[in-house]
Amino acid sequence: MSPLFAILIAVVMHVTWNLLARHTRPDAEFLWWAIAGHVLLFGPWSLAAMVHEAGDLPRVLYCMAISAMALFVYFAALRSAYRRAPVALVYPLARSAPLLIALVGVIFLGDRLSPLGWTGIVASTVAILLLGASGRHGEARGALLPAALAACGTTIYSLADKLAVTELPSYAAQLGYVSGTYLGAWLMYTVWLHHRRGRWWPGQHPGVWPLLIGAAVVGSGYALVIGTMRVIPAAYAVALSNLGIVAAAFLSVLVFGEREHARQRLLWATVLAVSLLMIALQV
Repeated sequence: MSPLFAILIAVVMHVTWNLLARHTRPDAEFLWWAIAGHVLLFGPWSLAAMVHEAGDLPRVLYCMAISAMALFVYFAALRSAYRRAPVALVYPLARSAPLLIALVGVIFLGDRLSPLGWTGIVASTVAILLLGASGRHGEARGALLPAALAACGTTIYSLADKLAVTELPSYAAQLGYVSGTYLGAWLMYTVWLHHRRGRWWPGQHPGVWPLLIGAAVVGSGYALVIGTMRVIPAAYAVALSNLGIVAAAFLSVLVFGEREHARQRLLWATVLAVSLLMIALQV
């Protein structure tokens, strides 16, 4: 499968679960259920594949531990942000990490980016930040800090995943790595929710179909993105996966009727789409 096609499928999956996370009842804790569902569906067989196929298992487990902690930060921050602002405002800020990933990848991981690739990454980062900045007014302003924390989590787990994927030759092994990191993040997330709400599981669930769809896509899509990091720089993979921001911006305005700062959001979403096309031309 080509990297661009894999990322396109991942984008559809990522947008799907983010929209479900925003549009299900907050008390149902969609992410808690979706992650648990993913681990139950994919964990047993994919973790076995990872252990069997990993070239350097200790290195993979070390990266998994780092990624799990960063994912916990990402999921907890995303939960807080979605309680205060719509998808088209939170999602861009939470996914604004490609420039930092590019800098670290070039300096420490040996990635090489073309001038057009750098231009696309810088332009996409500016567009993402301006798209998200439209949420700085009113009630949505309280989502900015947790969204920024989510972006920090994205940076850390993406770099850890880039290191791990060189030891994971197949999609099954890559999915096992994702399942292991999600299991660790879910355990931390459960303890965090217990501290906040005084119970070990949510009192409600998001509904059968949101739960099944979320469990099917929340981790399997990201495993596709990790797989592309074997052949393209991590910054390109993460940046291209942000095509979901474009889709989320247009869907939230045109389908879900989230009209706050709609004109600015659609403008910067268009700029983002053009910058991602620059990066796609380098893949």
